[in-house]
Amino acid sequence: MPARKFALGFLMFFTLLGGCGGREDPQASLEAAVQQLQDNLEAKDSGAVMEQLHPQFSAQQQFDADWARRTMTLLFLRHRQVRVLALSRNSYLDATYGEKGYTEAQVALTGAEGLIPDSARHYGVKLEWWLDDGQWKLARLNWD
Repeated sequence: MPARKFALGFLMFFTLLGGCGGREDPQASLEAAVQQLQDNLEAKDSGAVMEQLHPQFSAQQQFDADWARRTMTLLFLRHRQVRVLALSRNSYLDATYGEKGYTEAQVALTGAEGLIPDSARHYGVKLEWWLDDGQWKLARLNWD
């Protein structure tokens, strides 16, 4: 009997352990991807940003990943410091398609050569994320 109780306790322990290490909450991983994108832009890490783009990425329904790379290069060369300030941000999962997520945000993009920004712009952005091999990839980007 004690061996049976031990086996049952052992089995329950691994079941609980498996549950703790299981799949991450899709909403939390989407929000983490959004934050990682912001961090990568501020770190001026265009390679990391490009890794976050889906192979079918498009912006404003006309620009592709090459455009994104060139735009980042220009921005990063022009400004020593780049800040992305999320004034508001809301991320949510598609109710119909579990592999799609969306982020709507109001952001201020600033650039500076020194401590004081010498350029700043406000944008309303909409990002569409696609779950690709367990990672959220930015597939669509639109702004006003």
